[in-house]
Amino acid sequence: MNSSILSLMIWLPIFAGITLLLMGDNDKRPKNTIRYISFGASLATFFLGIWLYLEFDNTTASMQFIEKTVWIESLGIQYYLGVDGISVPLILLTVFITPLIVMSSWDVITLRPAQYFAAFLILEGLMIGVFSALDAILFYVFWEAMLVPMFLIIGIWGGQRRIYATLKFFLYTFLGSVLMLVSFIYLYGQTADFDLQHFMATPLSLFEQQLIFIAFLLAFAVKVPMWPVHTWLPDAHVEAPTGGSVILAAIMLKMGGYGFIRLSMPIAPDASEYFAFMMIVLSLIAVTYIGFVALMQIDMKKLIAYSSIAHMGFVTLGFFIVWSYGETTQGALGVTGAMVQMISHGLISGAMFLCVGVLYDRMHSREILAYGGVANTMPVFAAFMVLFSMANAGLPGTSGFVGEFMVILASFKANFWFAFLAATTLILGAAYTLWMVKRVLYGEVANDNVAKLTDLNSREFYVLSVLAVSVLLVGVWPAPLIDLMTATIDQLMLQISETKIIGIEA
Repeated sequence: MNSSILSLMIWLPIFAGITLLLMGDNDKRPKNTIRYISFGASLATFFLGIWLYLEFDNTTASMQFIEKTVWIESLGIQYYLGVDGISVPLILLTVFITPLIVMSSWDVITLRPAQYFAAFLILEGLMIGVFSALDAILFYVFWEAMLVPMFLIIGIWGGQRRIYATLKFFLYTFLGSVLMLVSFIYLYGQTADFDLQHFMATPLSLFEQQLIFIAFLLAFAVKVPMWPVHTWLPDAHVEAPTGGSVILAAIMLKMGGYGFIRLSMPIAPDASEYFAFMMIVLSLIAVTYIGFVALMQIDMKKLIAYSSIAHMGFVTLGFFIVWSYGETTQGALGVTGAMVQMISHGLISGAMFLCVGVLYDRMHSREILAYGGVANTMPVFAAFMVLFSMANAGLPGTSGFVGEFMVILASFKANFWFAFLAATTLILGAAYTLWMVKRVLYGEVANDNVAKLTDLNSREFYVLSVLAVSVLLVGVWPAPLIDLMTATIDQLMLQISETKIIGIEA
């Protein structure tokens, strides 16, 4: 299927962002012009995403909406785009979250709003580029370019320690990605081009795969982030503005998971099996140990940040539990669960950070001890926060339950103890989430500041309502999401199994 829809989705928000930068912040211009342009561009991209979904054929695993143009002919580099059942859900998540971020920041951002909204629009286009790039260099360009707008979002509109947080974020993510580029160059030597699908079909020895897997691991583990390279995330979340925390948790963390399933597993299947136990252990450490760390937090943003690390541990567990079955083609349940978990976590974590942002906009504090009895003065807000907290704890009927249940079930089929440790998140998640909810929302009104709080305005209500409906819809009716990715995941499992045989024979 040939179409230019992917290019439209990538470049429309980027050009809209550049337009905002050129317009700048002009006191003579009507106050909301910048905001209307930002929301209009993000909404147009969202409707393109709906078109993509409606035209996507989920009965085939083949790449669709392919665009292929020579970029640098002498090096075999192409502007090569395409999507399948793995990338489409993540693109839909991206175009769904971005308009909500623009709305949530409507009246909050008063410092350089043109640059602020431009950064998010450009970031949106680059993230869609990552999920649709089929050329390694194009993938790498989008991957690295994302750092720039996120660096600026935290560094300009962040908190008091924003410079420290931005430098830590940049160094962690940039240094890991350099080795990914080295791997791409090595694979180019084997194939004479940078086509990712050619990389996947290239037979490599176990030693070659191990080196490539380690290089990819350093790039993707930081992005997830996996323990022990997770320490940049709490600092980045705490210092980022609300919109920055939402985009970081909802979308950017998913880049690491996407990298594992798009590159690491199909390009280095034997190495993936070789390192599978290590990956499972690291994932279980994230699920259990980081859950206990979250229990100790007194800052709401930091608690949710550590919660994100624990929940993303389910993603890597679901991907690598595949190798515990003996027969790779049986591992589709774990991979599907991991993909559902990525989408669910994007919705829930984004909603949780928006809830914290609502409180911070009113009291300028994220400390749990600064609140108490908020439900007495903000009952509508409290209802939303309780719903999202229950989803974060994995309550059945919400999206938080679906992916975690599938991964736990897949783990149980592989090893009882894997499933037992993974299931502890249902206890720990409920413990730290309900601990926060009890102290922030319930009890007597803690102080005069809480007594003066006003409930949600119409803009905040709309944003949280959209997310609430999405969390419940995926929780009650996950079939459309699962059907979207089933054919691709089944084909991926078969492809990995065949590539392993080729690699062993080579």
